[in-house]
This record gives sequence, C-alpha cells and structure tokens, in this order.
Amino acid sequence: MEFKVSDVAQLIQGTVDGDPNVLLHDVSKIEEGKPGTLTFYSNPKYEHYVYSTEASAVIVNADFQPTQPVKATLIRVPDSRQALAQLLYMYESMVPQKVGIEQPSFISSTATVGDKIYVGAFAYIGEKVQIGNNVKIYPQAYIGDGVKIGNDCQIFPGVKIYKGCVLGDRVIVHAGTVIGADGFGFQPDANNNYKKVPQIGNVVIEDDVEIGANTCIDRATMGSTRIGKGTKLDNLIQIAHNVEVGQNNVMAAQSGIAGSTKVGSNCMIGGQVGIAGHINVPDQVVLAAQTGVNSTIKKSGTYFGSPAMDYMAFNKSFVMFRKLPEIKAQLDELAEKVGK
Repeated sequence: MEFKVSDVAQLIQGTVDGDPNVLLHDVSKIEEGKPGTLTFYSNPKYEHYVYSTEASAVIVNADFQPTQPVKATLIRVPDSRQALAQLLYMYESMVPQKVGIEQPSFISSTATVGDKIYVGAFAYIGEKVQIGNNVKIYPQAYIGDGVKIGNDCQIFPGVKIYKGCVLGDRVIVHAGTVIGADGFGFQPDANNNYKKVPQIGNVVIEDDVEIGANTCIDRATMGSTRIGKGTKLDNLIQIAHNVEVGQNNVMAAQSGIAGSTKVGSNCMIGGQVGIAGHINVPDQVVLAAQTGVNSTIKKSGTYFGSPAMDYMAFNKSFVMFRKLPEIKAQLDELAEKVGK
C-alpha cells in the first residue's frame, strides 16, 4: 500500500516542506532509511541523520531549522514523536484482527464469552469465567476459574491468570506474565520451620493498564492487589501481595515492590528500582534507576540512591564521595604535620 507525502501530512495535520507527491510504502529508522520509507526526527543526537538518510520523508518538529541541505521531504508537525505514534496506531488498526475459537482449546460450559472473541489453540478458560467483547486470548493462555475480563483486552501467549482475578477494559497482558500467583507469605513455627500462609485474595487490574512480558503480580493474602487505571508496567517486574499502585504510573523493567506498599498516581519508576514493604510513595514521585526505597516518602519529587534521597542532594553527596580519596590524602598529610 502506498501513500503520498501530502496524504500522510493531512493525516497528522502537518505541513510539507519539499515534494508533496513522493510515494511512501513503509517506515524506517532514520539511520537505516531507505527510498520510499517514512521516518522521524526528534532527538538532537540524531540530527546528522536528517541530512544523510535515504528515507524519502522525515517527520520533524515545526521549529526545526536545518543547517545543511536536506535530500528528504520534511513533514513539519508540532510534535514529531506524537505524530509518529498517531501514524503507527492508524497502521495497527488497519491490520486484520483474529476472530473465532481455534481447536484444540478448552472453554468451560459455565464460562461466558462476549462477541468477536478470539481464543487461540491450546488456551484454557475455566469455570464461571466472564469475558467481554472483542477480547483476544492467544495460544497457551490460562484463564483460571472465576476470572473476569472486560472488553477489548489482549491476553498474549503463555499468560497465566489465576482464579478470581479481575481485569478491566482495554487491558493488555504480554507473553509469559503471571497474574494472581500466591503472595510470598510464610510464618515460622516454634521449630523455625516456615509454614505457608494461605493467600485467599485476588488481583484487580483496572482499565487501560498494559503489563509487559514475564511480569508477576501476586494475589493478596486477603483483599486485592491492585493496579490502577492507565498504569503501564514494563517487562520483568515483581508486584507483591496487597500492593496498591495508583493511576497513570509508568514502571521500567526489573523493578520490584514488596508486600502491602502503596504507590500513588502519576509516578515514574526507573529500571531496577526496589521498594520495601509496608511503606507509602505519594503522587508524582520520580524514582531514578536503581533507587532503593526503604521508608515512606513524604512528599513529591525526584529521588535517587539507596537508600533513596532527594535527587539534588544525592548529586551533591556524590560529588563529595568522588573526592574522598583526595580528601583522605589531605587529612593524612594534616595528621602527619600535626604529629610532627
């Protein structure tokens, strides 16, 4: 399928700087651009590719001022990254969607499924499961007894959703994720042997949540482990039992939250962040990568380090830390002079 540059510009409400009749049939990264492809530029580190790319058209911010001749046609928009996302969303919506129930698969006679559902081969849907409309359940997914799944959800291959868990509308769960496994609850007895504490709660995933591959969200001991509306979780994340995550958070890979911790809304959590159990993180907190949070954070802001501290205070402390060998040498010299 081919489009003229002018057609693409109209879709994203951009203006054309160059030939509006150039034909486009694919997209590409700016450093790997080929004739007939569309790419975009937003990061200043990649500006030199704007002048060398073989792509036929480049989406740029409206205020971009080239310092060298540009071979490609430019499409100017207020925000090039957002415009590209809009185009990719349009492209994805044009791809034919799977519908129907493949065999072999198992759907309990007591389960309720909506319209336009897709169930891939070797999927299992247990007793009294409720599934909404336009849901895609890909091969080898397991949907346990009593699970509720809203409309327009996508459950990718190998996902396991244990009994009684609840997913809202437009939830996306990527391959290998486990929702509702037992929380890590054990109690030592008189002989210091660990006895399992039954985990009888569930997991509630609210609307518009996306969960990356191989992430684990444990069921509550009692009540619910909860992921708030609009939150996006990366791959390889651990959410422990009875954790409550608010709305519109983003959390990068290899982060973990220990049991019964509450995270507010509109937080950004970097990769490999560890948050201890039974503490609170307020709204609008940014935790830089590899931050360790071992106590309640009392106010919004950016934090770094382990244990976590205010980002600017950490940077000042780090400057001093790097100077410790020099400071020690000065102290040794002073001690020697005092000794003499």
